[in-house]
Amino acid sequence: MQKAKLHILLVDDDRIYQFAARKTIEATGFAESISVYSNGQDAINYLKVNCENQTSLPDVIFLDVNMPVMNGWEFLDAYKNLKSNLKKAVVIYVVSSSVDEIDVSKSRQYDTVKGYIVKPVLREKFRQILSALPVE
Repeated sequence: MQKAKLHILLVDDDRIYQFAARKTIEATGFAESISVYSNGQDAINYLKVNCENQTSLPDVIFLDVNMPVMNGWEFLDAYKNLKSNLKKAVVIYVVSSSVDEIDVSKSRQYDTVKGYIVKPVLREKFRQILSALPVE
């Protein structure tokens, strides 16, 4: 039986990383769609607009920490208030080039964060994460 395709939300301001991550995720074969936002505020707005529409909500969010407008930590704080309105459980991974233990520890303080991944993310890592996700 083939695994259902996933809706993925990539939140990162680095255009080169956006391109590379999109191509890498597509190469896993698990993505139905990949939406990309360059800051947390635009991603939160997307979730607010689509909170009632289960098919538009992502299955997983790959979230950068350092972004303009609204960084990853601010996104997670805003998401905490929005989560109960979403018609679907969403898995969040923090993806950052930071190897600082403070950032890793901070990510663990959010019950919505499934894991912390250090860039660059290789195809096998994306494949491992995406293949383990529950699909609603």
